[in-house]
Amino acid sequence: MNKKLALAAVSAVAITSLLSACSADGGSGGGGGGADTSSCTNTITKTDLPVVSVWGWYPNMDKVIDNFNAGNDEVQACWTNVGQGNDEYDKFQTAISAGTGAPDVIMLEADRISNYVVQNALVDISGYGYDDVKGDFSEGAWKDVSVGDAVFGAPVDGGPMGLIYRSDVFAQYGITTPPTTWDEYMADAQKVKDAGGPLFGDLGANVPAVFMALTIQAGAKPFTYDPATPEDIGIKVNDDASKKVLDYWAELVSKGLVGTQDQFTPEYISGMVGGDYATYVSAAWAPGYLTGAGVGSGDDSGKFSVAPLPQWDTANPVAVNWGGSAFSVTAQSSQPENAAKVAFGLYADDASLKDGWENQIIFPLNKNVLTSDEFVNAQVGFFNGQQANKEVYVPAADAYKGFTYSPFASYYYASFTEALAAINNGEKTGSEAADELQQKLVDYATEQGFTVTE
Repeated sequence: MNKKLALAAVSAVAITSLLSACSADGGSGGGGGGADTSSCTNTITKTDLPVVSVWGWYPNMDKVIDNFNAGNDEVQACWTNVGQGNDEYDKFQTAISAGTGAPDVIMLEADRISNYVVQNALVDISGYGYDDVKGDFSEGAWKDVSVGDAVFGAPVDGGPMGLIYRSDVFAQYGITTPPTTWDEYMADAQKVKDAGGPLFGDLGANVPAVFMALTIQAGAKPFTYDPATPEDIGIKVNDDASKKVLDYWAELVSKGLVGTQDQFTPEYISGMVGGDYATYVSAAWAPGYLTGAGVGSGDDSGKFSVAPLPQWDTANPVAVNWGGSAFSVTAQSSQPENAAKVAFGLYADDASLKDGWENQIIFPLNKNVLTSDEFVNAQVGFFNGQQANKEVYVPAADAYKGFTYSPFASYYYASFTEALAAINNGEKTGSEAADELQQKLVDYATEQGFTVTE
């Protein structure tokens, strides 16, 4: 592996930090990847079994670990929460650089997996029980955790996208049905504005993953990458599809139809509660996030609904995804076969899955849940009893074909955020921002040792 390629991933993690705010055999039962299994958050009761160290941050991780350990007579999981998202990634990067200290199994967001594959930090688990669980997940779910033909994670949850909207705002301004196309979306936005209504949506520069998904929906293929040829990468973020999407959103901004507030901020949440935005382009995990942030529990209770994501071509609809996590086996594990049993087994039992979706912690990708009457027909409280899974999210998850992510995703997101900010500020058109982003990514990849094809 070219040293520069590894440095590319290190640099990307450093950028992620800016954006976001033990021995190899230590511990009871013979732990794996350098993490100390004697400091488990959970209690290991089957002390005669091998122990696999796990880093993860799901809110109900304690239940998930206990459920796995209670039902498994081959291996036990020792869980530590070293921080969520970027906090964990920073620690993992430190362990990669040091060559020690990583756990056997680590929870990763799907779009970060390639970042660690390029550093040879993860294990291909396709030979460790993949065939036994392959049928439990869709083609799209597996593609998101795979690079080329190799599988680097066991999928758990995802973010099939839809259009959340304020049913009270729609009713007030005479929008009887949610927009099914992006042309209808702009027309409805103009209608609401002309009547003195609120912004129709929001273009937050801090959600580049959303706009990557929307360009893919329009036909873009931003990255092509295969670890079989690790120094080659295809980059095309300024194709016609990408420019169409960015020019479209730039037009919404310039006409004052959508806002430019960063999402996941107190100001944005306040706007959601106050009805400042008629729609929210988001994913299946959003109801849980919004509920946790206090949306939908006061004066705005019962005022949210969800519809399928608008399309560019209703005759050829495309489902896209935002978010999702998996459990991966690290290259520092001295027991990859046992580690894979844990990776594939965590969040795979009925009790953990049910607790996850009922409490809006995850949107599960396991087909045993996605096809169950209880899940499909669930009446979602945040959406005032709407059967959101049946009407929107399950069809979107079933139709999703998966993405190919960049091996330097964090650098890409940071650069894309700058491009979106330039659009918001009126400094560049969508097409101009796309061209500049393309050049920046090609230059960066070349500097890091990749051979770039466009």
